[in-house]
Amino acid sequence: MTHSTPAQPTRPGHLKAFTAGARDIIPMMVGAAPFGVIFGTLVASGPLHLWHGQLMSLVVFAGSAQFIALGLIAGHASFAVILATTLVVNLRHVLYSATLAPHVAHLSARWRWALGALLTDEVFAVAWEHYRHKEPGTVAPHYFFGAGLAMYLNWQLWTAVGLLFGAAFPGLQSLGLDFAMVATFIAIVVPQLIALRYIAAAVTAGTLAFFWQAWPYKLGLLGAVFAGVAVGVLLSTARPTPRGTAEASR
Repeated sequence: MTHSTPAQPTRPGHLKAFTAGARDIIPMMVGAAPFGVIFGTLVASGPLHLWHGQLMSLVVFAGSAQFIALGLIAGHASFAVILATTLVVNLRHVLYSATLAPHVAHLSARWRWALGALLTDEVFAVAWEHYRHKEPGTVAPHYFFGAGLAMYLNWQLWTAVGLLFGAAFPGLQSLGLDFAMVATFIAIVVPQLIALRYIAAAVTAGTLAFFWQAWPYKLGLLGAVFAGVAVGVLLSTARPTPRGTAEASR
């Protein structure tokens, strides 16, 4: 008996998935735009050269880490402190990667490195919504890549706008435009709250992050994340096993 090989997606199919990913992340791109402009404005009014700010966006591509690093640089913090603080803030990407790993494990190392470099909070939200209803290993990476590349180019554009024109609006960062990023994160989190364990994890992490925000080096944020994950895992393992499944395993 011979086994038929599943048909591979055609190149037009790849292009369609790529454009769909870029399209679906547009609302997140709108939310990130003011954040990028504010970052560029802060660089223009700070101790760094303009090209330093653009280079940071090109290489780091992590909004919260870039803001924190910029503040630490302005405060003359040591390289070790900057590295440790940004590492703690970005540890959430380990959780994102663990969630998406089953869906990208079949890809080549080149694809995995490229997708990892483009992974952000917004890209994770869009990619996970695309992957979660599909069997691991059955989806090509082009949707993920389209969303990530679109967000990457969007961040470079608005960083450049802030760098070039931010000096003309010195009070830009005080206008409350950064609330757009808060709204974006709300849009990321709320659709994921589809079960009690998710709600409990989010409430735990959010509450503890608020009360622990004064901890040094953003350790309160890290602790809140671990506490939220622990609550979610405990509630997941405590779920009763369906009777049919239990009987089938006897």
